[in-house]
Amino acid sequence: MTFLNYNDSMRRLAGLFLLCAVLSSGADMSVCACDVSKPETLEAKECGLCKQAERQPAEPPVFFLKDNSPTKPNRWLALPRVHGEHGDPLKAMSAELRLQLWSMAIEKAKSLWGDQWGLAINGLTARTQCHAHIHIGKLLDGVETAQFLVVDGPGDIPAPQDDGGIWVHPVDGKLHVHLVPETTETVLVR
Repeated sequence: MTFLNYNDSMRRLAGLFLLCAVLSSGADMSVCACDVSKPETLEAKECGLCKQAERQPAEPPVFFLKDNSPTKPNRWLALPRVHGEHGDPLKAMSAELRLQLWSMAIEKAKSLWGDQWGLAINGLTARTQCHAHIHIGKLLDGVETAQFLVVDGPGDIPAPQDDGGIWVHPVDGKLHVHLVPETTETVLVR
């Protein structure tokens, strides 16, 4: 019979907890089944934002929703009106739509949080919704990392080529762009 010591047991328990947290944090939205030509598909939980987009007028190209999660009372979402394919990755959007989405999200963020705003998009495998959306919120204090790009404005924000996450915030009249593997919205106040 083999006995595990306390440290081994705690490491295994922590590993199991981490695995469960990762598995429950999102789903792979690159295989999204939402189809606006088949309204019954929009009843799936992961199609909720697609359903909201269908309720919007054709113009303007971007709309805003208050995040309906009770755990995120200070959060807003910016969404494109149009639907993309396979989870709406930024890289699949036209440059014009990306510019409109980022520009309008930044204006909304400034109106809510002044110069303390942050924007975040989770990677496709960490999202819980198929429709593209930017989380708008107040940036948490002290979350800046050493890994970022400095860009002049929304037209210079790159689209992650790996469908990973991205978060953006202002610093000294420029934008810091953080490209990360998956979950990014945790840099914002809930």
